[in-house]
Amino acid sequence: MSITDDASFRLATPAVPHPDAPPAGTLLPSHFRRCYGCGPEHQSGLRMRLTVGENASVHAELQVTDEHQGAPGIAHGGLLSCALDETLGTVAWLLGRPAVTAQLTTDFRAPVPVGSQLHIHARCTGVAGRKLYLAAEGRIGGQTGTVAVRATALFLAVGLDHFAAHGDPALNRQAMADPEFETFRRAFETDS
Repeated sequence: MSITDDASFRLATPAVPHPDAPPAGTLLPSHFRRCYGCGPEHQSGLRMRLTVGENASVHAELQVTDEHQGAPGIAHGGLLSCALDETLGTVAWLLGRPAVTAQLTTDFRAPVPVGSQLHIHARCTGVAGRKLYLAAEGRIGGQTGTVAVRATALFLAVGLDHFAAHGDPALNRQAMADPEFETFRRAFETDS
């Protein structure tokens, strides 16, 4: 079933950033230093840079390297989906609602060559209860360049207890002790 076929999608209201969300242009810290998408300490991670955009949106940059190829000289599609998913999930934080991916549909429109930079823009298109409807697109050749990949997603808002119940207890303690994570928790008044 398509995300737009979901009955809740038709009842969704516009997204509003949390009052304490950082302003547009703010470079966001990693939510977990060992996150594959945004963590600076993940050895083979994407190390994406994410910045707050206008109206419940996030901009991200992914430098496509040799480590990211699937076919020779071309980024792996699953890796591109991962980059979009990371950016979409960050939008949920701006809403003050940690969330998990429930459905992600990716449309590949053009190859993304090794050595290029993928510019991603993700936004929330609506909220219905715990459901967050999101969309993203990745462009090569600059922020107004060729659209290479698009995604629509349904995320479900969860409490931080979700991660405590399903994650590694030692890593959860490490993440929650990180000063950058504390900044997220305080800014969005979430519970651990």
